[in-house]
Amino acid sequence: MNEIDKYIGQFPKDVQEKLKQIRSLVLNNAPGSEELIAYGMPSYKVNKKPLVYFAAFKNHIGFYATPSGHSEFQEELSKYKQGKGSVQFPLDQDIPFELIERMVKFRVSENKNLIKNKPRK
Repeated sequence: MNEIDKYIGQFPKDVQEKLKQIRSLVLNNAPGSEELIAYGMPSYKVNKKPLVYFAAFKNHIGFYATPSGHSEFQEELSKYKQGKGSVQFPLDQDIPFELIERMVKFRVSENKNLIKNKPRK
């Protein structure tokens, strides 16, 4: 059992299922991503750059796609409580998995473009 499995396993079964679904979305849409615990939550990197993070709380799942990931989907995220680069999906509502998937795909593309456009020394 790895650190992500341990993290997910500490929550009630219904929350575990939501976290597992988010994890699968990330892994399926960011092949080769590095999976680790950072800031006490599941974290993913592509090309050694932060991709997304997620965490469960008492009443919501926090999803962190960096400020650029959130600004790109600002209108769709507007109905949720947000911070700079974070959004809270209430546990008593349907989790917008399709939106999360699009956010992950956007961040993967963004990270790949950062590497591609990086000036050579």
